[in-house]
Amino acid sequence: MPRKKPFSNKQKKKQLQSKRERKRGETGSGPSSRNASLERGDRQSDTSDSETTDIRRINQQPGGRDGGHDPNRFRLHFEKESKEEVEKRKRAAMENELKSVTDKDLETDICDIYPTEKGLTFPRRPSWNYEMTRESLLRKEEKSYREYVDDLQSRNPPGSLSHFEHNLETWRQLWRVLEMSDIILLIVDIRHPVLQLPPDLYHYITGALQKQVVLVLNKVDLSPPPLVIAWKHYLTSQFPHMEIVCFTSHPGQPYSTILQKKRMRKKVHWSVAGGPLDILKACQGITAGKVDLSSWERKIKSDAVAELADGGGESSVVMEHQSDSAMEMSSLSQELYKDGVLTLGCIGFPNVGKSSVINSLVGRKVVSVSRTPGHTKYFQTYYLTPTVKLCDCPGLVFPSRVDKQLQILAGIYPVSQLQEPYSSVGYLCERTPFLSVLKLKHPSLSDNEPLSQEPKWTAWDVCEAWAERRGYKTAKAARNDAYRAANSLLRLAIDGRLCLCLRPPGYSCLRERWENHPDLPEIMALQGRTNMAEASDEEGESSSEGEEEERDRDADDDDDDEDDEGFKRPPKRDTEQPSGFTINMYDVLKENECE
Repeated sequence: MPRKKPFSNKQKKKQLQSKRERKRGETGSGPSSRNASLERGDRQSDTSDSETTDIRRINQQPGGRDGGHDPNRFRLHFEKESKEEVEKRKRAAMENELKSVTDKDLETDICDIYPTEKGLTFPRRPSWNYEMTRESLLRKEEKSYREYVDDLQSRNPPGSLSHFEHNLETWRQLWRVLEMSDIILLIVDIRHPVLQLPPDLYHYITGALQKQVVLVLNKVDLSPPPLVIAWKHYLTSQFPHMEIVCFTSHPGQPYSTILQKKRMRKKVHWSVAGGPLDILKACQGITAGKVDLSSWERKIKSDAVAELADGGGESSVVMEHQSDSAMEMSSLSQELYKDGVLTLGCIGFPNVGKSSVINSLVGRKVVSVSRTPGHTKYFQTYYLTPTVKLCDCPGLVFPSRVDKQLQILAGIYPVSQLQEPYSSVGYLCERTPFLSVLKLKHPSLSDNEPLSQEPKWTAWDVCEAWAERRGYKTAKAARNDAYRAANSLLRLAIDGRLCLCLRPPGYSCLRERWENHPDLPEIMALQGRTNMAEASDEEGESSSEGEEEERDRDADDDDDDEDDEGFKRPPKRDTEQPSGFTINMYDVLKENECE
């Protein structure tokens, strides 16, 4: 049998280059990422033996050189939508006129998101013993998970459930964090907290596990103070025994222009966050002196002092990477505060700011942050002090009955993976004053045509008008790139610059009560809003620079917002603060920002 000739160096380079091109096409990076994203929606996704063909895997990561671990093990798995459903929504976005919803329609009850009669639970870890082998345990978990998904789908009609996580590996991470933690920090986004607070999870932690939950209302700087207070009172009425604290990693950082970097891409002093002391007080009340938390309190105060003195202190924090073998055969510990150490587990949906909360508690960046759902991949622990330990869990999407468009606006589903973003833009526009904020001109009107009557807008018209205003053109025919414009608008909403805030039931009737509530000064102080008129944006950038960066950012890539490898970007030249700029907490875009 003739021997095969070895590959030459030139052939090896060609093979390596072709592999990189295929990988680039799959991950959605590069200049043709929009076409790649569309192609991914048309072809069948890859599956495993334990999954059906209607599961779509997204956010693939580059493979490691050594092959020691699989970076795609915790890749997001969502149910794949049919082409007919996608096309139906696209036609509706092009034909249906946008109609503004009332304030009452923005009120959302948690019972509407998680109705009790629909069986919207989350998968539990099956029982096991030390006599079981690793393989038998994994098979039992897979069988239990398949039964859970089958039961969930049998109780809910096809298409009625929102996107939720189908990757068993990610659920395993949640099981380990719940088992190891003494207190659970359940982090939600204040703009839509009922989307990210599954009642079944709360009852399981407080009932079966006999542990306490601290609800962290994160990103309070993106919500009006009366709405923060209203949500806090509503959630207290629903969960009277749960501690609730407000938190922000970016107090007092206004947006000076739509074209500037989003807040998480600015230089952040993590130790000046608002809320770490409130989390400490909540934990002190729960532990009731069983754990010495004085070292944690000293750390928070010393970090704040160091920040004021020299722009930031570097406290030492020990980080541990938990191996898979160490977690798979770990027993459910009934002993709280083992060895005098308080273990805090941070859990929550994607994009609620778990990594930012951890960085703020640590006092410096130890976890990279990103708007891409599924960015945090591995279970890790961080020792704040010798007696306080943090556990980080990947973001998990629980099954619910929320609109999928609202899920996308909440950052739960990656924008770059959307096959049809237009209906989500329509959902956003019907609930925000988009015309006065974006200053759009209807595509059907010419430059000199007089406006006889108010034109009717569709979601497609909004995308075309935004593409015209921003100069988004297709490569071949130079037409307005509506797809890219839609992605741009959705990212503005996720970043909080085109802000959509849901409201608790009865907010419209009790608005005056919340606007005159005695706790308003406390919330405003936490937000850093007391001297907002004097706030400066020293690290803002000019419109030309910001527009160029926005175009790069809208290229449907899923790159992290902060480079994990310590890559230093070229410095931006200083710019002056635009004159006459004011802060409006309800409309974070001002009328001169899109020009």
